[in-house]
Amino acid sequence: MDWLQVVILALVQGLTEFLPISSSAHLVLPAQILGWPDQGLAFDVGVHFGTLLAVLIYFRDELQQMLAATLQWPRDRVYSNELDWVLKLAAATLPVVVVGFLAKDFVEAQFRSVTVIATTTILFGIALYFADRRPQANTVAAGTLAEDGVSWRQAWLIGLAQVMALVPGTSRSGVTITAALFLGMSRTSAARFSFLLAIPTIAGAQLLLSVDLIENPPADTLLPLLSATLIAGLSAYTCIHFFIRLVERTGMLPYVIYRLLLGAGLILFTWLG
Repeated sequence: MDWLQVVILALVQGLTEFLPISSSAHLVLPAQILGWPDQGLAFDVGVHFGTLLAVLIYFRDELQQMLAATLQWPRDRVYSNELDWVLKLAAATLPVVVVGFLAKDFVEAQFRSVTVIATTTILFGIALYFADRRPQANTVAAGTLAEDGVSWRQAWLIGLAQVMALVPGTSRSGVTITAALFLGMSRTSAARFSFLLAIPTIAGAQLLLSVDLIENPPADTLLPLLSATLIAGLSAYTCIHFFIRLVERTGMLPYVIYRLLLGAGLILFTWLG
C-alpha cells in the first residue's frame, strides 16, 4: 500500500470502529470497489490495536475501578457494582467468542461480498431507526458505572446480538447499541456499554489475528504499520469522545441515513457491474 492508502484506511478504521456504521464493511469496500490491494493481516492487527488502545485510555477510570474490585473480591468478598460490571461484560462477551471461534473461517469465506455488505448495511440501519424511536426506560445521560445500570438480562441479550456483528456490514457497535435501545436503555448508556464491551471483543479478535500473523510474518515495513496504528487510535479516541457527548442530542438518525445511502449506493454499484 502507498501512504495515501495507509492514512485513509487507518482513518476509516478509527472513525468507524465505534460508530454504528460497520468498520469491517468500510475496510472491505476499497478493495472491492476501488481496486486497492487488500490491506493485509499486519495492517488489520495494527489498526485494531490502535482502536483498542483508544477505548482503554478513554475508559481508564472505569477500568481501574473494575480491576480494583476484581482484585479485592478474593480478600473482602464484597460484590460491588464494579465487580458486577466485570461479570456482565464477561457474560456478554462469551457468545461472540464461542461463535467467532467456530465460524470464523466460514464467515470470512461466505460473507465478505458487496451484496452481503449492502444488505446488512440497510437492514440493520432500519433496525437502528426503530430501536431509537422506542421509549427509553432510563433517560438519564449516564456518565458512571452506577448510573448506567445494566441488568443481567440486558447484558445477555446485547451479548447475543453482538454475534450478528461477525457478518460484515452489520457493525458491532451498531448491533449492540440497537439491542440496548430496544431493551430500554438510554442512548448514552447504550453507547457506553457497547464501547466497554468492545474491549474484550477487540482484544479477543486481536489475539486470533496475532496468532495468524506469527504463522505468516508480514513483509511490510514497520513505519507504515506504526503510523496506521497511531492514526487509527487518535481518530477512534476522538470518535468515542464526541459520540458519547453528542448522542443524546443527535440521536441515531444521522447514522441511519448514512447506512441507507451507503447500502443503496452499493446495490447500484453491484447492478452496474
